[in-house]
Amino acid sequence: MKLILLLLLLGQYDLYLARVKYRGGDWYNDPDILVNLAQELNKRTTLRVYPRQVVVDLKSDEIFNYPFLFLTGHGDIQLSDEEVSNLRRYLTSGGFLYADDDYGMDEYFRRGMKKVFPNLEFVELPFDHPIYHILYDFPNGPPKIHKHTGKPPKGYGIFYQGRLVVYYTYESNVSDGWTAVHNDPPEKREQAFRMGINIVLYALTQ
Repeated sequence: MKLILLLLLLGQYDLYLARVKYRGGDWYNDPDILVNLAQELNKRTTLRVYPRQVVVDLKSDEIFNYPFLFLTGHGDIQLSDEEVSNLRRYLTSGGFLYADDDYGMDEYFRRGMKKVFPNLEFVELPFDHPIYHILYDFPNGPPKIHKHTGKPPKGYGIFYQGRLVVYYTYESNVSDGWTAVHNDPPEKREQAFRMGINIVLYALTQ
């Protein structure tokens, strides 16, 4: 029955936004953010995006059903060898991971990605990279949605065989702007949604 339902849903929508569940930190915070981003994608683009959040476990082959994975949190990210291997296989087979530091996960996320790609490094994306211009223009890179330490927002990537497979925003906190609970002003939330839409659209070109 579950398989039949999944097949029906997969035929109805163009895209499912899947959130990564992991051990060690609050992967689940702000549970409405992907729902709200999906609503904006449905309003502003021709995509038919599933209007709910999908939660996936990295050790499951289910991740291969979704071209876009999202990960966020405030602290530790613990990845087993099985999860590392499966995520590597996913990313090198055409998948895309967007990670947004919700403050406090930077060292743990970088540690995890080093396990996934021991021979690859994060590089800061130049401001003329297509991810900042594919629909909305961000001439100075990712927007600053929340102030944590006052450092400038940064957008980093991991490239595998010339393809951007991981995009990571740091000191930006784009996804916090996808929910109303933080009382961000409308202009900040608009920036956040625009950047989120750019990220999703770019991921689909990969």
